[in-house]
Amino acid sequence: MAKQQIGLLFGGQSGEHEVSIRSAQAIARAFATEKNNARYQLHPFYIQKNGLWQSTDKAASVLSAGSPPSDSDDPVANTASRWTFPASAANVDVWFPVLHGPNGEDGTLQGLLQLMQVPYVGAGVLASSAGMDKIATKMMFAEAGLPQVPYIAVNRAEVWSNPCVFPELCDRIEKKLGYPCFVKPANLGSSVGIHKVRSRDELEAALDNAASFDRRLVVESGVEAREVECAVLGNDTPKVSVVGEITFDSDFYDYETKYTEGLSQVHIPADLPEAIARKIQEMAIQAFQAVDGSGISRVDFFYVESTGEVFINEINTLPGFTATSMYPMLWESSGVDFEDLVDRLVKLAIERHAPQSR
Repeated sequence: MAKQQIGLLFGGQSGEHEVSIRSAQAIARAFATEKNNARYQLHPFYIQKNGLWQSTDKAASVLSAGSPPSDSDDPVANTASRWTFPASAANVDVWFPVLHGPNGEDGTLQGLLQLMQVPYVGAGVLASSAGMDKIATKMMFAEAGLPQVPYIAVNRAEVWSNPCVFPELCDRIEKKLGYPCFVKPANLGSSVGIHKVRSRDELEAALDNAASFDRRLVVESGVEAREVECAVLGNDTPKVSVVGEITFDSDFYDYETKYTEGLSQVHIPADLPEAIARKIQEMAIQAFQAVDGSGISRVDFFYVESTGEVFINEINTLPGFTATSMYPMLWESSGVDFEDLVDRLVKLAIERHAPQSR
């Protein structure tokens, strides 16, 4: 039987470009195993920081080096070239996108792949865009009856406003949420632009900084809780992994803690009461279905040990996929190794996009 042609799409125009390359490296290694190599032929496609698509030797060299080439962010003289796809793109049977952050997991790329009418791994346009926007996600979770910490949605115009509106906004946040609270851009990942604040001065500065990243912001009440995560795999009848936990010594799980070796620790499975672990798994499936997820997602929760409460934090429809990322490690502990995981994701993509499912 002829091998299926897999288009591994990575890089992209976001601050998580380098993380995308590392995820793509791990996925490429999984496709190179004897079992997967007999089924699939992998074609790497690299989207430079300036939006240009590269394939064949150049994409392969980026995978090999593990870092973007020096010309990745050079301005594009002819903007039309951003829409000139490599000729080999026409031969792809299934796309495997692994672009994290804006322009990769926010529905924009998924819409393009949808127009190509070729199956692709992961969430569709709705789940991707909703999962990327923390405010939209929270509204969907609320509709599904999933418990969340108190929050306030804010837009940039309220922050960068006249001297009367901004103080009223801060008053409203203090009255409803108090301190500490967290200020977050609604549409960024990897803890970029997130601040834990404990005073009016810190709140004002955090709102101003977060507004420089995004026009939509969310402010959440701070809780003393353990941060636990659960992986989801499937389409209409999704399965869940064991529950994992991330511990750290810093004030919160910020960008430096997340990406600096040794500053955080992963515990799989998490040391949780059986009833709590089961509740988290059930809530993960509810969250996945609430956004109409497909293929892959990681769902993050707060577990308040003192009260036994579980709050949903967010869903990530295209989580990190390196060998040491939480998503593949959760499935490894659940009996699905990395090699089998990428195979299952391809099969789920084909199932999701089959003519009879439309």
